[in-house]
Amino acid sequence: MGLLTAIGPFSIDMYLPAFPAIAKSLNTSVSQVTLSLSSFFIGISFGQLIYGPLLERYGRKNPLYAGLLIYFIASLGCALAQSVEFLIILRLFQAIGGCVGMVAARAMVRDLFEVKENAKVFSLLMLVVSVSPIIAPTLGGYITAAFGWRYVFVMLIVVVMIILAGTWFFLPESKKPDPGFSLKPVPILRNFASVLGHPHFVTYALTGAISYAGLYGYIAGSPSVFMEIYKVSEQEYGWIFAFIAAGLIGSSQINTLALKRYSSEQVIKLASFCQCIIGITLIVFSLLGWVNIALTILLIFSFLCCQGFIFPNATALALAPLGNNAGNASALIGAIQLSVGGCASAIVGMLQNHTALPMVTIMTCCSITAFLIFSLGTKFMIQRVNPETKLQEEVDMISSL
Repeated sequence: MGLLTAIGPFSIDMYLPAFPAIAKSLNTSVSQVTLSLSSFFIGISFGQLIYGPLLERYGRKNPLYAGLLIYFIASLGCALAQSVEFLIILRLFQAIGGCVGMVAARAMVRDLFEVKENAKVFSLLMLVVSVSPIIAPTLGGYITAAFGWRYVFVMLIVVVMIILAGTWFFLPESKKPDPGFSLKPVPILRNFASVLGHPHFVTYALTGAISYAGLYGYIAGSPSVFMEIYKVSEQEYGWIFAFIAAGLIGSSQINTLALKRYSSEQVIKLASFCQCIIGITLIVFSLLGWVNIALTILLIFSFLCCQGFIFPNATALALAPLGNNAGNASALIGAIQLSVGGCASAIVGMLQNHTALPMVTIMTCCSITAFLIFSLGTKFMIQRVNPETKLQEEVDMISSL
């Protein structure tokens, strides 16, 4: 399940060091190549909404085979692309195929584990996912330097073949097909609407997704910041990316220890507040010209450490009340996450001005928005529960008379 969840991040991170080489090979600019990242985010958002109903209707494994096959074909096309426009379109289909792993893995966690264990399991999955930013950019940088950028996609083909084999031989089916589940548009929309009708789901799904969009803003802006502004090589960029990703890995594992003493809500509140402070510091230092490459790396590292506490807990809390609709809920979480992430990465690309400001501004806006949604959402739920509790107490009192 960890490998299935990692296929999306691996597909994003591995080709980032190749942006300049792709732009040169296809006679275009780095900003144009960045659009292939945005199209990937769009595809991964749209695709998850497709797989939610399919995972409920056909079980977990059959949709997995179909999606991974689409990913395989699209990756082959990316390796042979002769124009940036063609690459952008193929990345869209690569995302539509690959996102099945993300949706299925989240749903299977809800299928196979107790609700109280979900946050810990998601932290373990994040360990596998977070290894990809360490391995993928570094490997992508060396592959690009040694063989050329097209072999990055050849490597992705090898990866998906390994995942297909693992799915076939080792992954158990966690939910039987449900022939009674309708794939007609109206019932599907009703199912999605019922999920979105839960204030609990909306609050935590938006908190996790918008906070996580700060990571996508960083992913989109970091090639320009480090390779064009700070003039690091492709290999050096890979190591920088790996070091920063280590913060995400470490914090996601510390999260499992924190949950032994604190609730998921308490962890999210503190981590989200700290992330806002770090983001504001990044903007202020950038405006005043106080940043250098070392300080930039340190602050982004700290920013993403906070993310390792926010996302696993937010995901677990969002899915907790929706065990009977886990496939659709998982799809909506992914769609919201990647839609916001795609917008964040696209905005960073459009605002490129040869400074770090577009990247750090989007990262900070995401963290502040997520903190406000969490604060207002939890306050709303408390206010909603209190009148209901008071009414129930009055009913019990009357019944006892």
